[in-house]
Amino acid sequence: MQFQDQLQRTIKLSQTPTRIISLVPSQTELLVDLGLKQELVGITKFCVHPLELRKEIEIVGGTKEVKIEKIAQLQPDLILCNKEENTPEMVEALEKIAPVHVSDISTIDESLKLIQQYGKIFYVEEKAEKLVGNIQNELENFQQFIENQPKRKVAYFIWRKPWMVAGGDTFINHLLQLNHFENIFAETLRYPEVDLKRLKEADLVLLSSEPFPFKKKHQQGLTEFVHPNKIKFVDGEFFSWYGSRLEKAFRYFKKWHLAELLLQKG
Repeated sequence: MQFQDQLQRTIKLSQTPTRIISLVPSQTELLVDLGLKQELVGITKFCVHPLELRKEIEIVGGTKEVKIEKIAQLQPDLILCNKEENTPEMVEALEKIAPVHVSDISTIDESLKLIQQYGKIFYVEEKAEKLVGNIQNELENFQQFIENQPKRKVAYFIWRKPWMVAGGDTFINHLLQLNHFENIFAETLRYPEVDLKRLKEADLVLLSSEPFPFKKKHQQGLTEFVHPNKIKFVDGEFFSWYGSRLEKAFRYFKKWHLAELLLQKG
């Protein structure tokens, strides 16, 4: 079998993989939801969904640093990586052990294509197509809901010390746009450190639950630049995890917007 990953790299497989290592949390969750939990032999310490997974499957490191020797000992048929999560050097080292598939996700469409490709690679096409259909239905329902909602300017923070936001070329930014949020830092790339004085441009400042776990106590560092009432907390997994997480994401977004509408009405 021969496939092209999302970097247009050729992946050659002699048979359907039965020993998979996933180095991307959202892709690990996707594999489980496609019924491939038994095929997983290695995951990262950040693969937290489903919750019990880290107790059952070998941890091979993080997303930026992995234990190459441990991965080799697990004798994988295929290793799953992501362009943003994993480094080129890591991919190069892993290719000496087994074929490596690299995803590259910045839109919903690219996420759906990844699900469909996993369906073909792992011979679970029916489950993959059902999941894609469910996500498309959820997206359509949400778009109907959000259509008449006002557009608001936002900053989406992912880190503190230094203060860093999601830029315009990210999957997060794509989901912000679907939520009628205009990213005031859309002209920047990736996850830049920013000047907090620009927050005066924002209608809302969103503090994500990951990768930095923002809490109420972290609001104080921003109140010099933006009114506390404009600072909102969001579940970062729904804004940054692709794959099967999207099936739940649009329901979360709708619930979040409805809660904000109730607050505004007082």
